[in-house]
Amino acid sequence: MKKSFLTIIFAIFVAVLVACGGADKEGANGTGDTTDEVTTLKVGASPVPHAEILEEAKPLLEEQGIELEIVEFTDYVLPNKTLAEEELDANYFQHEPYLEGQIADNGYKFVNAGGIHIEPIGVYSKRHKSLDDLPEGAKIIMSNSVADHGRMLSMLEEKGLITIKEGVEKTAATIEDIDQNPKKLVFEADIEAPMVAKAYKNDEADAFLINGNFALDEGLNPAEDAIALESPENNPYVNLIVVREGDEEREEIKALVDALRSEKVQEFIKTKYQGSVISAAQSK
Repeated sequence: MKKSFLTIIFAIFVAVLVACGGADKEGANGTGDTTDEVTTLKVGASPVPHAEILEEAKPLLEEQGIELEIVEFTDYVLPNKTLAEEELDANYFQHEPYLEGQIADNGYKFVNAGGIHIEPIGVYSKRHKSLDDLPEGAKIIMSNSVADHGRMLSMLEEKGLITIKEGVEKTAATIEDIDQNPKKLVFEADIEAPMVAKAYKNDEADAFLINGNFALDEGLNPAEDAIALESPENNPYVNLIVVREGDEEREEIKALVDALRSEKVQEFIKTKYQGSVISAAQSK
C-alpha cells in the first residue's frame, strides 16, 4: 500500500513538471506565443562614425526583436573578408566605387543593400588657411588607398587646383592622370589611410587629404578643421550596408536599413556631426 501511494505521488510530480515545461514553451498564457524570440544581426563597421550610428539604431531594432551585434574594424580589408567567410551578416564602412573594386579584385558575391551617409573628404593644413594659400611645389599627402585617389583628385579638380586628363573616369583617376597642375603640387601616397591624420598632426606636409571617418577618429571636425571640404551634391561616395548576394531580401537586413534611414537616426547624424557626416537622405 505504501509503495502504491509513493507511485501515485511520483506520477503527480512528473505531471506537474511536464505542465510547467509546456507553459514555459508556450508562454504564460499557454497560447504558443513566442514573442520573446530574438534574432541576432552581426554587422562589421568602422569605429567612427559607422559604429556610433549603428548604436543609435539599436533600440529601433530591439523593438522588432532584432539584437544588433557590432564588430569594429580599423582597416578596409577585413570587413569584406569576414563577410565573405560568413562571420558577419553585413558590413558598413565602404562606398560604391570601393565595393566595385573589391568585387573585381576578389570575386566577392556582395551587393549594396542600401546607402546611409556621406563622409566628405577634407583638405587639412596647419601651415595654410586656404587652398589659395598653397605655394608652388606644395607637398600634398594622401593615402595609399588607390580606390580613393579618383575621389580626392576629383575634389581638387572641382576646387580648381588641377585638371584630370580628358576621357579618364573620374572615380578611377590616379596621380598619373593629372593633366594640368599650375602650382606644381607634389603628391605623396605612401601611407595607410588611418595614418594620414596622424601625419597631419605632426605637420609633415603643406596639406593632407583625409577621409572623414579617420579625421573624426583623430578628434578632428571636418566641417570646422578642414580648409576645403568635398561637396555632398551628386556625390557617388555614399557609405553602404553591404551583404552577400541574396541576403538583401532578408527581413532583418531590410529592418536594419530602414532603422538607419529613420528620422531618429538622421537627426542624430545631423546633430552629432554638424556637417562632418551627412545623411544620404539629407544630401539629396
